[in-house]
Amino acid sequence: MMALDPALDARARQSLGTSHDAIYRMVRAAVDARQIRGGRLVDVGCGSGSLWPFLADRFDRYCGLDAVRYAGFPGDAEFHRVDLDTAGWPVAAGSGDVVAAIETIEHLENPWAFVRGLATIAAPGGWVAVTTPNQLSALSLATLLAKRRFSAFQDAHFPAHRTALLESDLRRIFAAGGLRDVEIHYSRFGRVPLTPWHYPAGLPAIAPRRFSDNLLIIGRRHRE
Repeated sequence: MMALDPALDARARQSLGTSHDAIYRMVRAAVDARQIRGGRLVDVGCGSGSLWPFLADRFDRYCGLDAVRYAGFPGDAEFHRVDLDTAGWPVAAGSGDVVAAIETIEHLENPWAFVRGLATIAAPGGWVAVTTPNQLSALSLATLLAKRRFSAFQDAHFPAHRTALLESDLRRIFAAGGLRDVEIHYSRFGRVPLTPWHYPAGLPAIAPRRFSDNLLIIGRRHRE
């Protein structure tokens, strides 16, 4: 078992181990669009396992990796406690039909090495899906202009949120990881700048990049 690192434990718990349902729905829509069914879902940075209820009817098995085993993680699921900033995760190479990392990459020091690790876990022909805050949203750009920081990377989010990535960064990282058929999707859920309110449901459909607080990038590992 991984030795307890108090600083890592504190950073991990800052996220509370869960994300907004709009993010999980975005992942489910991407899985459905590719007609992925059966096999094993590996959830890297799994938190409390909140992704699993959205995909349990799409996959046969679920495996979670995180620095903390949060309350609520499915008792019958496979779990590995790991430091995601280190190499050598205890999951067999090529064993994941979908390898997902939900709101995790922004917490890490080396996103390039992280995505290479995700791609290694993916089976040939399997998919890697990563979600992260959308730095090109109206909210994030307005915050950058006003405070010289992206919305999800203000002082209150540090040290949990460490690495802000643009779509262009993510595409380069996926390409370097050997992933193909890469596409970007948007959560279609976002907060109006300078308010606590969210956009009406139909507005993000008109301009998803501008009115979505989160995005998903998904790519496929080449079949050997």
